[in-house]
Amino acid sequence: MTDAEYSPVATDSPTKLSVEEIVKMSHTARKWEVFPGRNKFCCDGRIMMARQAGIFYFTCILIIGTCLLFFIFDCRYFVETYPSFGFVVPLAAGLLFIFVLSTLFRTSFSDPGVIPRSTPDEAADLERQIEVPSSCQPNYRPPPRVREVIIKGQMVKLKFCYTCKIFRPPRASHCSVCDNCVERFDHHCPWVGNCVGKRNYRYFYLFIMSLSVLCLFIFAVVVTHLVLRTQQTGQFLIALRDSPVSIIEAVVCFFSVWSILGLAGFHTYLVSSNQTTNEDIKGSFSSKRAQDNFNPFSQGSCIGNCCEIICGPEYPSLLDRRGFVVPDETPVQMSQPSDMYHNQSPKERNAVNVRHESYGSTVDSHAQVAAVKFSHEQPQKNYSNQNDYVVPPSALSSENPMPNNRLPPIRGGSLHSYQTLPTPTSP
Repeated sequence: MTDAEYSPVATDSPTKLSVEEIVKMSHTARKWEVFPGRNKFCCDGRIMMARQAGIFYFTCILIIGTCLLFFIFDCRYFVETYPSFGFVVPLAAGLLFIFVLSTLFRTSFSDPGVIPRSTPDEAADLERQIEVPSSCQPNYRPPPRVREVIIKGQMVKLKFCYTCKIFRPPRASHCSVCDNCVERFDHHCPWVGNCVGKRNYRYFYLFIMSLSVLCLFIFAVVVTHLVLRTQQTGQFLIALRDSPVSIIEAVVCFFSVWSILGLAGFHTYLVSSNQTTNEDIKGSFSSKRAQDNFNPFSQGSCIGNCCEIICGPEYPSLLDRRGFVVPDETPVQMSQPSDMYHNQSPKERNAVNVRHESYGSTVDSHAQVAAVKFSHEQPQKNYSNQNDYVVPPSALSSENPMPNNRLPPIRGGSLHSYQTLPTPTSP
């Protein structure tokens, strides 16, 4: 697509509430309070986790408890016995401990990349677009709700989510535990109490790598501590009697480090090949499916893939968790094809109707409240032809060339390596 012109995407909200009226409401609900997914929120929506977080608490207790015992018994022994260089042991352990907890909490308490669900207007209009004529045949099965895009010459299918009422972008999947569609979905990890996706995968990878280093460090120091005590006392049993907690730490680290090292090695392979756990298990880019099958999201080298995932940009959250839920008294209307569409200007045809009282909106609370007065003065706009829309460049990225569900599709052709194929119809 050359010489493309982009039009700003406007939003229309039929509500008449002003900023002052929203603030003065006796009970103004936040969007996180009516979030449709199976998540729990803390600190007024700033912390987002899965509801089933029992194993996460066990992870915190195991890490913090083991490290506290290590600081109290083993580190004190090295500081008292070797005052000239013994302080290096607690210093290194403290830095590792802080880094492990920070990456763990960053993974557990953040939005993994949840895609907002479709608003009522968007869902109704999408149903109208993909509606197929009914057949009188008893064994007739409607075609699957799948769209196809081409990324770097590789065909990628976009599956329709019947829960979120959207066509999922490439690499996205619906988590059955949290009941959300997540961008670049890797897996749901009960040990961190959250999904692992586009926005927190790097912190999850840094967490398991640093945790494996911490386990090896504690195990090595504990074994050294017991060996030194054995040399001083002359008997191993006396050394165990003098420091019984050290053997508990050694056992915990010994049985934990194998699984952690295996997990770290597996995700190192995924990072170097720019794959997700979900894609690797399904064999999405395996040559067994087709000889010319390859990973279109790979940067072409291990270093490039590692730099993209670990050192790439921070992606903003699509959820306005702390935004206000603005009530709307007008009924939801499904857009109908009419001659009014052809009489509208290109800018009007590109407008998208977004109801901000629904959680599906990605407009933040400040922009939402500021647009109330302006949007109410604009007439209601409908659109019926999905091939006459344009999308601003900000809706696309190198990671996800598919526009998100809040915007209409691209008008014709391709942008860089992205192309759209026609939606399959019934025979």
